[in-house]
This record gives sequence, structure tokens and C-alpha cells, in this order.
Amino acid sequence: MNLDALYPPIEPYETGELLVGDGNRVYWECSGNPDGKPVVFLHGGPGGGTSDWHRRFFDPEKYRIVLFDQRGCGRSTPHASDPAADLRYNTTWHLVADIELLRKNLGIQTWQVFGGSWGSTLALAYAQTHPDAVSDLVLRGIFTLRKHELEWFYEGGASALFPDAWAGYEEQIPVLERSRMIEAYHRRLFDPDPAVHVPAAQAWTRWEATAITLRPDAELIERMTQPADATAFARIENHYFMHGGWLREGQLIEDVDAIRGIPAVIVQGRYDVCTPMMTAWDLHRAWPEAELVIVDDAGHAASEPGIARALREATDRFAAAGRPVR
Repeated sequence: MNLDALYPPIEPYETGELLVGDGNRVYWECSGNPDGKPVVFLHGGPGGGTSDWHRRFFDPEKYRIVLFDQRGCGRSTPHASDPAADLRYNTTWHLVADIELLRKNLGIQTWQVFGGSWGSTLALAYAQTHPDAVSDLVLRGIFTLRKHELEWFYEGGASALFPDAWAGYEEQIPVLERSRMIEAYHRRLFDPDPAVHVPAAQAWTRWEATAITLRPDAELIERMTQPADATAFARIENHYFMHGGWLREGQLIEDVDAIRGIPAVIVQGRYDVCTPMMTAWDLHRAWPEAELVIVDDAGHAASEPGIARALREATDRFAAAGRPVR
């Protein structure tokens, strides 16, 4: 990863676990300036977890930077790689409630909500539910779990661009089951036998890791396909996709009136294969008040230089604007 466009590495000044119910403990941390503008970082996946470099999108002198690992992944427990992990209480609306509980526990009145990929989905769902808690929005790689978005990447559309990577994803599934790949993977990912669910999880995750950058990143693929992390990532993603994110079709775009007055920047890679620009465009057409920044030499990943630069520019601008009264 080339992260030269971002701020230097920093360490958190506070960490903790939030008891969110249903047996779940959510890891959280704060870094930057304790008196700065609050921002919450919503990671992707679902199931991706946070990384140290996610702190670097924000000026540490101006922001109070809050990162947390969503239920079942990263440093939150129980981890979804455990065959006994129960995902019944891991839904979009549980996560929205977790974010709001975290805000209240940290004593924050309003905060910037920053999310990419699945994080953009969750950011939109949270902001539309709690608009008075959101000062501004920075969104990347827009994903709203509409049926055609899922079909494009997980049922075969994107294989037109990555047929070699798709072959590895497809070969895990018998020919007669390939017309419904998400369902076929669901049966394998939730099989209690590690000899079944681990290879399926690694194949699912390798497909995604290969296609999210403009050029394949071997280091990223290797990191994402480690057995425990890949299992949590694939299981949680598949669980959400099987249920359409517990959203009605098109909900997050149709309900944009709830957030129309919130300042927002949408950053989208022109050649994003994972979450193609069609969704960012649909959102922008419904919400022209949000600024759309198209990065013409980038794919999906936040670590790509053009994407990272545009995201930092957005957070810098909102930091300079201070904390609007809402």
C-alpha cells in the first residue's frame, strides 16, 4: 500500500470494549486530539475490521478519531470465525444501534461519519436513522445492497473483467449450484467442518481482495485470506447478503431526504469493479447536494493514491469548517 497521501501513523490514547448486548463486545479506540472534531470511521465488509492506517485519513491535531470493529470481526468478540458464533444478532440495525450507543458512551453530541464500501452503506443507514447526530458525511465506493449490485459482483457480472480470479471463486461450487453463488457459498461457509468452511471463506475473500484494487495487490490478498480473518469476513458478508442487509430494495437512495441537509462528499473510483460507479451516480442524482468526486485512475480500495488523497481533502475541508451547529 502507498499511503503517502495520508497523515503519519499515530497510536490511540484510549481503547475499550463496549457491551452492546446479545453477548457481543465491540472494540473501540480514540486517537488524535481529545478536544478535536469527533469522527467515527466505519470499516468495510461487513466483517472487515479496522486497521491502524485507518486513523490516517484525519488530521490528528484537529480530529478526535473514533474507530471500532463491528460485531463479530477484528478485535470484537465473539469472533465470527468461531463455528459456534451466532450471527442472528448481527444485522444492519444492530450495528446502527451500536454506533449510537458508542456515541452516547463517549459523550459526543455530533460527529462526522466516514465510511467506505459497506461502511458507506452503514453510514447512510445510521445517518438516515439519527440525522441529528451527524455533522457531515464522507462516503467512498457507494454500496447499497440492491439486488443488481450483489448480482454484479457475487453472481458473475464482474467475471467479465476478472475471469481468471472468478475461476478460483467459482471452482469451490459444483456446476449445478452455480446459478446461485451466494446461496451455494452460504451452505459451505456455515458448515461446521473447517475443511469445508475455511477453503470456501478463503476463495470468497480472495475473489474480493483481487478485484478491489486497480492492479492486484499480492500483500493485500495475502493479508485478507488468513484463515480466521477470511472466515469472519466471508461469513458476515454472506450473512448480510443473504438477507439483503435487512433493507428494502433501494431504501438508502429512496430515503435520502432524511439527510439532504447534511454536508457530504462522495468519493468514487471510476474503475471500481467491486462497487461500480452506477450506485454512486444513482445516489448523487437523488442527492445532488452531496458533492461527487470521481477519481479517474482508481478502483475501489481506500488505499489507492487518488482515493486516499480525495478522502483526506474532504476531511481536511470539514475540519477547517469546524463543528456546525445542528
